[in-house]
Amino acid sequence: MKKQIQKELVLSGVFIAMGLVFPIAFHAIGGGGPVFLPMHIPVLIAGFFLSWPFTLAVGVLTPILSSLLTGMPLFFPVLPYMVLELATYGTIVSFLYRDLKRNVYMALIISMVCGRVMAGAAVWVLATFFMAKLPSPILFIQAAILKGIPGILIQLIFIPAIVLTAKKLNLSSEFGKSV
Repeated sequence: MKKQIQKELVLSGVFIAMGLVFPIAFHAIGGGGPVFLPMHIPVLIAGFFLSWPFTLAVGVLTPILSSLLTGMPLFFPVLPYMVLELATYGTIVSFLYRDLKRNVYMALIISMVCGRVMAGAAVWVLATFFMAKLPSPILFIQAAILKGIPGILIQLIFIPAIVLTAKKLNLSSEFGKSV
């Protein structure tokens, strides 16, 4: 049990580091965060390898640390809804895949939908109670999906490939009770 917690803690750090480096790399080569969604990728992958409490932490800490270290995402109003969105992604994918034993695609797609809905709810709260200049939640979700199509396609193609390859290579024994 203690060894499993240590493995998950180390992997959490790796996924958080990836979540800090990927956006910097995408911005360096000219790809914007809202288009390619580089911070989403490691959080979603983490959900397949980590239990939901650890993935929840990865989803919360990654955008906060990135905002503090790089200024991306903007502290307000973007950071609050990104924290909720990424935390939802990781938690849902981990719970569906690891706990409920759903297949990779189902867990990924449902978590992506839930994360966007959570972001929309957060946008509503921010606009309604904190006077943030944000679009309506429905318009926000529609725009985020349309602008993020390249990133969504990257997620739908590469994340299942990574997870299924790890499973095929029997890396689950390396990570304990994952994949």
